[in-house]
Amino acid sequence: MKVLALTHGPTVGPGVFGAEVAVAGHELQECHVASGGRPSQDADAILVFGGGMHPDQEEQHPWLLAEHRFLVDALARETPVLGVCLGAQLLAKAAGAAVQPAGDPEVGWLPVELTEAAAADPVFATAPTRFDAFQWHHYTYDLPAGAVELARSDSCTQAFRLGAAVGIQFHAEVTETQIGRWLAEDPADVDDADALRAATRERIAGWNELGRSLCRRFLASI
Repeated sequence: MKVLALTHGPTVGPGVFGAEVAVAGHELQECHVASGGRPSQDADAILVFGGGMHPDQEEQHPWLLAEHRFLVDALARETPVLGVCLGAQLLAKAAGAAVQPAGDPEVGWLPVELTEAAAADPVFATAPTRFDAFQWHHYTYDLPAGAVELARSDSCTQAFRLGAAVGIQFHAEVTETQIGRWLAEDPADVDDADALRAATRERIAGWNELGRSLCRRFLASI
């Protein structure tokens, strides 16, 4: 399959998802939409990653309008899509749901719990029902009409399925190197960077295993 990865900055790329696409024998095509890249319409699956911008900042980032139209079309074509963090918010918006600042922004390792519906979902069926997820977001989304919620945190909804599309608010793709770069870029977002680095060293191996599993199951479900 041709798997299209939409990225929104140099430090928010595919992470372990990219490696899993390669292991599965698929072709990964990256499109840097924030720097003017135009995504291909012929992808068999689409991965949409995070970014420092927010989904309602079209005036500051005009390329968000074109990406919105692309995702609306992808949903209409029923192309399988997996959106991560900003990608999940953009996916929800493309499906007609509202996006807005989160009441409690989440940055760091925070608990997530799957819903009962997740047990029957092809991506989440084998995931643990509770886990600490790596989060870095200030926005959230409303559940799109017709979507099934798959996970929640104390702050907000964390995952949903809408037909062939799946959105996850947490960063299942992230590597330790990426986290280090984000800390360098946005140190004010974190109360204790050293504590976050220590927690990441302790948790990242298991987290990357879960991330690869989610991506693997998404690809296998297509």
